[in-house]
Amino acid sequence: MLKGLGGLGDMAGMMKKAKEMQDKMAQMQDELQNVMVTGESGAGLVKATATAKGDLTALEIDPSIFNSDDKEVVEDLILAAIKDAQAKAAEKSQEELSKMTEGLGLPAGMKLPF
Repeated sequence: MLKGLGGLGDMAGMMKKAKEMQDKMAQMQDELQNVMVTGESGAGLVKATATAKGDLTALEIDPSIFNSDDKEVVEDLILAAIKDAQAKAAEKSQEELSKMTEGLGLPAGMKLPF
């Protein structure tokens, strides 16, 4: 198509691939908003649910942990469940991103977006 233009044909191909990758990134970001992960602490007494993008969507607390003497313990359990959900969200997001970069022929472990 652009053979008479030397390296410009390669540049057009690179631009096309960059646009495809940008479109796939946008699609993946939309999909990650619909993927849910659940973190928990206290052997399941506190559960936090988040999207794979890390947005907290729900918090479930077993009523058996409510005791005024254990306020700090309850706070720690809630915080631990949220952190677990966020860690799982980051892991899931990275997993999905890795699938996309493999499909584009990019090297494993390449950090995106650039």
